[in-house]
Amino acid sequence: MAKSIRVNTTTPKKRPTETGDLVGVRIQKDLGVQIDDWRRNQADLPGRPEAIRRLVEIGLKAKK
Repeated sequence: MAKSIRVNTTTPKKRPTETGDLVGVRIQKDLGVQIDDWRRNQADLPGRPEAIRRLVEIGLKAKK
């Protein structure tokens, strides 16, 4: 029996078009769980880095 060929029809997630400063951050497990819970409730299911960027923007806007 011949092996079937799997065709990937999904488009890969794209990185932001702008580059910026790389910031390495360690987060505690409970904060990671909260971030993952938040991002799973988003319509487009962003990756963890994108979720963190969005949460930072929300926090900065709330500061005003």
